[in-house]
Amino acid sequence: MTLKSINPATGELIAEYEEMSAEAASAAVDAAHRAFLDWRRLSFAERAKPMRRAGQLLKERARDYGRLMAEEMGKPVSGGIAEAEKCALACEYFAENAERFLAPEPIPSGGGKSFVTFQPLGVVLAVMPWNFPFWQVFRFVAPGLMAGNAGVLKHASNVQGCAKEIETVLREAGFPQDLFRTLTIGSRAVEAVIEHPRIRAVTLTGSEPAGRAVARKAGEVLKKTVLELGGSDPYLVLEDADVEKAAEICTKARLVNSGQSCIAGKRFIVARPLRERFETLFVEKMQAAKVGNPFDESTEVGPMARHDLRDDLHGQVEDSVGKGARLLCGGQIPDGAGAFYPPTVLTDVRKGMAAYGEELFGPVAAIIVAEDEADAVEIANDSDFGLGAGVITSDAAHGERLAAEAIEAGAVFVNSAVASNVALPFGGIKNSGYGRELSHYGIKEFVNIKTVVVA
Repeated sequence: MTLKSINPATGELIAEYEEMSAEAASAAVDAAHRAFLDWRRLSFAERAKPMRRAGQLLKERARDYGRLMAEEMGKPVSGGIAEAEKCALACEYFAENAERFLAPEPIPSGGGKSFVTFQPLGVVLAVMPWNFPFWQVFRFVAPGLMAGNAGVLKHASNVQGCAKEIETVLREAGFPQDLFRTLTIGSRAVEAVIEHPRIRAVTLTGSEPAGRAVARKAGEVLKKTVLELGGSDPYLVLEDADVEKAAEICTKARLVNSGQSCIAGKRFIVARPLRERFETLFVEKMQAAKVGNPFDESTEVGPMARHDLRDDLHGQVEDSVGKGARLLCGGQIPDGAGAFYPPTVLTDVRKGMAAYGEELFGPVAAIIVAEDEADAVEIANDSDFGLGAGVITSDAAHGERLAAEAIEAGAVFVNSAVASNVALPFGGIKNSGYGRELSHYGIKEFVNIKTVVVA
């Protein structure tokens, strides 16, 4: 079996990769375990040297990696460059802070000496998606390797070039050759890797069905998982909001990564008195976004990553319109090559429509009208997902209270678009998954939190 990378802007085949045999994948896991046995003994300062060098290489090669992402999954090249630079920041952050985050914690327990120490687990399997092909991986790599673990990567089939480059940059940075390995395998081979006795845990970013499958198999063999799954992020535009600012924030939130982001805004819950003005401004801004060649640095919206994903998204739009939603703009598959889909705005979205209850993984926005604030909160929480959310209001203190106490999500941003930050924990609740990445919370997901008592 071969894995294919296809340029989504042109439909042209970029490269084919022969899938590893089960024996070769197993051997790679064994090699990673052997590398781990030495790596875990190194000091944090020794681990930090190649991690900092990896950050330097990522910055130096950011333009090259941006072009690779544009070619393999259609990300506008300016976004790919920024993604590589963000990976560099993660490397620097955990190189600087891992020792402090994982320092032993003395805890009085009534007699003798007692403390908690944080020890690495071993080889962690990372199952990663195509939409942020470098960032999703380095979100695990930077804290995971600094904690003393090894890693093996099963990347999405359409971004194998990115997977190979990540392995290359880590080796060239000075990490042991086998400490991080890319497994060129398809989804059907993942269960066997999870069962491998040297795999101690699994981290997955991806769809809800993929998360369920991985969690089911990992549960059978009693291995820890961290899952970051889909999202249907609500943005509440409250009655006191500055409508111009709200439309700007919501456009940015909806079109991040051409709309192909778990934490992109998807449901825009607008107070009824603001509806008409918000719709006008939002449509203007969505239509003004430049759609086109992902290699053009002025492009804001590139193609979707695959034609089947574009067709699935269009099916969700048609389902919603068929059940009474109104198209304010977009909603038509354009002529010509490539998996392009125009920025699209639906209004009169109601419960029972695909745009209300499902994740819209592309540049399609759903406007839902709320009668008052309580109704807006109820609509926001009426979702199987709980990854991110936004609150837009002129009363920041009130927005803060809503964010902290009322909205069911792993992260809520007031008066700005949701974004990941290396210093802040990232993850969701409900069907958006469990566990956290990034920050001092994320680095502790894949360690043995060990109690030591000395009488």
